Amino acid sequence: MGIEFTKWQGCGNDFVLVDDRSESIKDPAELSRKMCDRHYGIGADGLIIIRPSDKADTRMRIYNTDGSEAEMCGNGIRCFARWVYELGLVPVEEFTVETGAGILVPKIIKENGRITGVRVDMGQPVLDAEKIPTKGFGTGRVVDKTIEVLGETYHVTCVSMGNPHCVVLWDDLSTLDIEKLGPAFENHPAFPNRVNTEFVSVRDKNHVRMRVWERGAAVTMACGTGACATLTACVLNDRTERQAEIELDGGKLFIEWSEKDNHIYMTGPAEEVYKGTYI
Repeated sequence: MGIEFTKWQGCGNDFVLVDDRSESIKDPAELSRKMCDRHYGIGADGLIIIRPSDKADTRMRIYNTDGSEAEMCGNGIRCFARWVYELGLVPVEEFTVETGAGILVPKIIKENGRITGVRVDMGQPVLDAEKIPTKGFGTGRVVDKTIEVLGETYHVTCVSMGNPHCVVLWDDLSTLDIEKLGPAFENHPAFPNRVNTEFVSVRDKNHVRMRVWERGAAVTMACGTGACATLTACVLNDRTERQAEIELDGGKLFIEWSEKDNHIYMTGPAEEVYKGTYI
């Protein structure tokens, strides 16, 4: 019969999306490994499936290219939100999505009746070392702490946006060997659940350049939760204002850390690439 799918991207972070409200997919981890393979499959940074929810308007599950399930994905939830809205599965422009990181609230952004992007209330950043989780940094916040990776010492700030992030401030990203450092950070003993790592160069108080090594997916064009963690880390290190444009390899996201409710808000694009049937 085959599996009907649609391919989406947000800032170059691409996903295969499948409607599985019938819960007929028995091994989504293996399916993700096959569908996301860029040589033998469709090719993507992850597989996202719709599942029914008794807690929210809909439920999103996301699997990395290695088959591991991620708690959340910022670019992924924007693609998911626009997809379910255009499918007519949600009747309003602001709705709730159950994720592994809790219930999040995306809002469809329109200009002159045309969808131009998606804004997501990503909730509050988690800053407690044990809840991120991290090891070896002590208790409380992990802000501008040192860690040794491959024989070098780095200053890091750690944040959870429902998934763990390690943000490394970096003067000149042209000197970054992300293929070497990324996996070393991801699998470092300081991060018991592995970690997403953002290498960040601050251009000014409202503009930041970021590259990312994603846990379970390697280098990607963008990471929404990583952009949220990046702004959080920059604010905590007094490097940016609470609103900033985050430039990624694949595009730009606008991130705001609200003083009013302590929530992080992410705004960015979500675009369908094509539909097909996976046999």
